[in-house]
Amino acid sequence: MCGRYTQTASPENLMFRFGLTDQGFTVQPRYNLAPGQDAPTVISEGPRVLRMMHWGLVPSWAKDAFIGNRMINARSETITEKRTFKALLDRKRCLVLADGFYEWQKRERGKLPIRFVLKDRGPFAFAGLWDSWRKPDGSELQSFTIITTGANDLLRPVHERMPVILDRKYEEEWLDLDLTNTARLIPLLKAYPSRDMEAYCVSKMVNSPTNDRPECIQAVDNFSVE
Repeated sequence: MCGRYTQTASPENLMFRFGLTDQGFTVQPRYNLAPGQDAPTVISEGPRVLRMMHWGLVPSWAKDAFIGNRMINARSETITEKRTFKALLDRKRCLVLADGFYEWQKRERGKLPIRFVLKDRGPFAFAGLWDSWRKPDGSELQSFTIITTGANDLLRPVHERMPVILDRKYEEEWLDLDLTNTARLIPLLKAYPSRDMEAYCVSKMVNSPTNDRPECIQAVDNFSVE
């Protein structure tokens, strides 16, 4: 699963990396993003558009927003079997912008948080699905879920699953809503290669989502993944 991640790149870096035009948006660095919070995503509306969305999918048919607490992730293996996810796979795919994510490993001293990043430490995109829900007051809530898959060799000692990090060359396909052939989409939802990633232990301050500061992503004790 994916229950906490980071996005610390500047707006200028995100614009360059994801081919965004200057929409006057402001994206604050996030060192400990948690479910229920707003996060930057990219959708295609002709040009690519950056949208801040709520993490925790609230489908358009939901009676209330609480369902989002249970829909922060969607399993790639069953995404075409779940009616809600299958409909969104056809028409509402998004990039969830990130530059790292956390998982917790059990050790003798207790659970230790570990941050996983690309070796170049650059921003990347999780594969996401999104939807719009009409609030009781008539306003609109846009929300997303992150697709997960089986862990790669780097993640497996820590957790059996990981978020789908899209290969950069497939991001355009993922955003292309003219592409609805699941036989082409599903193969994109695979584990990112271990050789292109690295991991390191961080402070237990990330255990609390109220802590969202640069110290969260600093390496501690020079421990590595075991």
